[in-house]
Amino acid sequence: MNYSESVRYLYSLGNEVLTAKLGLERITSLLQELGNPQQACRWVHVAGTNGKGSTCAMIEAGLRAAGVRTGLYTSPHLIEPTERIQIAGQAVSQERFASAFARVHQMAERMLAAGRLDMHPTYFETVTAMAFVLFAEAKLDTVVLEVGLGGRLDATNVVTPEVCVITPIDYDHQIFLGDTIEQIAAEKAGILKPGVSAVFAQQPVEAEAVLREKAQGPYSFSAEWPISNLHVDARGSRFHFRDAEVFCPLAGEHQVENARVAAIALVQLGVSPAGIVLTRWPARLERVAERPEIIIDGAHNPAGTRALAAYIRRFYPGRRVWFIYGALRDKAVAEMASILFPLADRVILTAPANARAMKPEEIPAPGAVITQSIAEAVARLSAVPATDVVFITGSLYLAGEARALLVK
Repeated sequence: MNYSESVRYLYSLGNEVLTAKLGLERITSLLQELGNPQQACRWVHVAGTNGKGSTCAMIEAGLRAAGVRTGLYTSPHLIEPTERIQIAGQAVSQERFASAFARVHQMAERMLAAGRLDMHPTYFETVTAMAFVLFAEAKLDTVVLEVGLGGRLDATNVVTPEVCVITPIDYDHQIFLGDTIEQIAAEKAGILKPGVSAVFAQQPVEAEAVLREKAQGPYSFSAEWPISNLHVDARGSRFHFRDAEVFCPLAGEHQVENARVAAIALVQLGVSPAGIVLTRWPARLERVAERPEIIIDGAHNPAGTRALAAYIRRFYPGRRVWFIYGALRDKAVAEMASILFPLADRVILTAPANARAMKPEEIPAPGAVITQSIAEAVARLSAVPATDVVFITGSLYLAGEARALLVK
């Protein structure tokens, strides 16, 4: 199969969240037949509810700056599935992606025919196996691996890492992970391994108690690693950490904690955290235009929405604020709308091109302008005064579509 055919087949397996089949038996059997590529590299395994992608990107940037040959595995993607698998800071080519898909898919088909699999691996299991194959082929030193959903039964949880990292835990995906912070934290803590050191971000008290109980090796919480001379502005932050000055190019006060967690992990890996300055992580408070300012942010749950609202209140007081907003119907849309829309002078509602998208007419925003696509919503920005600021948010899928239109 070529790249387009590979992607079509992956999408035919169903939405990676709604069709998730949590468990390690299928991925373990598949990887054994593929020669256990997950044993070929050193791993940094990162779980959490919020900030895990940003933290992964910062750890990878720090390692790469130190001369380590790196890989990075994250999800979801914004525009192309190739974004999920990066080698040395670059997404793999469509040709390599298709080649890895063919190898994994053909092995799965042979195992199915022989009765050694109960079903074809899911979308996420398939791409995870592809990532392991590509990282092993590239003979990488260290790969930063983001958990997809939860931790304990996530398809990535087949590695024995050098360091485990757990970013802030909050409510999300309760149908899979449980209805309480304690239950969710227990699922995230499932990545912890005997004797493997762990780094924990600041947590709700309920989550902290669970992580302390579940720890199987040496661990530290970020508060035990003080920072000083902190400066935060609308474009990022900087602070002193041990003997290094850390520059975090990702905007938002919440990124300070993510950067500190990444810095701790890098120190434990024997690397300076100064390389965090090289981090690039699109669609997270990403400024894509200046007059008017247009900022894309993939806030898609209440915690991410609160962080976005805090950013707006801190850095845009007195400015007229516009939102282009679209979300998935299985998210806490009413809660997120109540956090964001009181900050808005104008709201334009739309929908990402996704089967799970909420109809814009159903989003609670009286007086909002209704559009049916991100292209239609972006076309409305011609009326925005140059001194105003526009935030495009509500879904990572919407953020990816907007980025494809606005970033050349």
